[in-house]
Amino acid sequence: MYWLGLDVGTGGSRALLVDAHGRVQYSFTAPHEEMRMLKPRWAEQDPDDWWRAGQTAIAGVLHAAGADSGDVAGIGLTGQMHGLVLLNAQNKVIRPALIWCDQRSQKQVDFVNAKLGKEAVLRATANPVLTGFTLPKLLWVRDNEPQKFEAVRKVLLPKDYLRFKLTGEFATDVSDASGTSMFDVVNRKWSDELMDGLGLDKSILPKAYESAEITGALNAEAAAATGLRAGIPVIAGAGDQAASAIGNGITKPGTMSCTIGTSGVVFAFQTKPAYDEAGRVHTFCHAVPNAWHVMGVTQGAGLSLQWFRNRFAPEVEYDDLTADATRSPAGSHGLFWLPYLMGERTPHLDANARAAWVGLTAKHQRADLVRAILEGVCFSQKDGLQIINQLGAAPHLVRLSGGGGKSPFWHQLFTDIFDVPVATLETQEGSAYGAALLALVGTGQYKTAAEVCDVAVKEVSVKDPEAESVAFYKKRYALYESLYPALKSVFETIGDLDV
Repeated sequence: MYWLGLDVGTGGSRALLVDAHGRVQYSFTAPHEEMRMLKPRWAEQDPDDWWRAGQTAIAGVLHAAGADSGDVAGIGLTGQMHGLVLLNAQNKVIRPALIWCDQRSQKQVDFVNAKLGKEAVLRATANPVLTGFTLPKLLWVRDNEPQKFEAVRKVLLPKDYLRFKLTGEFATDVSDASGTSMFDVVNRKWSDELMDGLGLDKSILPKAYESAEITGALNAEAAAATGLRAGIPVIAGAGDQAASAIGNGITKPGTMSCTIGTSGVVFAFQTKPAYDEAGRVHTFCHAVPNAWHVMGVTQGAGLSLQWFRNRFAPEVEYDDLTADATRSPAGSHGLFWLPYLMGERTPHLDANARAAWVGLTAKHQRADLVRAILEGVCFSQKDGLQIINQLGAAPHLVRLSGGGGKSPFWHQLFTDIFDVPVATLETQEGSAYGAALLALVGTGQYKTAAEVCDVAVKEVSVKDPEAESVAFYKKRYALYESLYPALKSVFETIGDLDV
């Protein structure tokens, strides 16, 4: 018997099957169409393309396993957070989804803060409202596409659109809902204060569940489309970062993870909500009942290396690029990379922030550019780590997953720049894996997420900081910290040009 995890990512949808011990057996990824960026700071995807890819991924993993429709006992869902999916009265998608990295809604953020007050927003949701979150995207549609807004009957997050297609149910989970700016994170429910204060109808919101609760069962139409049997329970699941943390075993106090996907996230478990008043990190409900997490987000972490490869070295594999970086010395011959390809969240909260190489000379070669990217992403993640430490969650060890966890060189860079031991894990499957583990809990195979993680999540490599490199990068990081303040007014001017 298998349990299925399905992840609606940015670049594709990934399905994987685990056994009763939480061991990954098979996986399959179906790519999405490339996100549309019709203007600077805009980012959209078609929800029905996610559904197409989800069907393909599920059918693909069943075929890889040689499984029949009765071999899956439960389904857990996860996906990119913050996206805005709008359905009309006929449950049809009204417009392309504004996804997590869309930054067009600064005017709407300013409106919310002016109307309700920043302090009231922070009190109601434990986070400032940000351009990347769902609420300002919804208000942008209200302000700029009023006819489409009038047709809205349901607002869903990306993974929850697939839940609707699988079950016919409108539901989400508390971790994913936490990133909407419409959710009371402390009390784990939709915020009356935000919705009423902005004149929004609460009926457009789905029911919010704890992550391991069952939200519905696979319907006959979805069963026919995927090759699964009707009636399989579908678990609430989690937003991609909380699900990834489950896959990394971050289920107890004192544990922290660093996950490098398109974005990069440092993530720490909390037994009670604790938030940064400046809003530089996010405090959300965890995928564990009565637990929260705090996380710092680099918008363009893995995206930085992906962007470089796609634009300048499409024939080169990622492993070869990171190998290339080893031929550049520590510090990349004085070159710094600011990874603000999609604005930035932690620690700057600046949609106008722009990516930049600083210190570029005629001496620099491709190896230096790539190493500077890897170092810059580490520095940016350290920004979040330092704030989390200030909130009292200082780790004795960080678990690294995603792209960074697959490269021994990048692994050591994180270790030296963080100045803390960093471990990689036996399973590097990230959020789809966490969703599958939650499905094991939701169907009663394990009592808690901590219990299944104790069985399934295993460390395989732990690197310790190297004193000489730690000292070197400490000085480099101080220089890195000075670059954004020096360029902030330039970024604002460039942002005003809107080119």
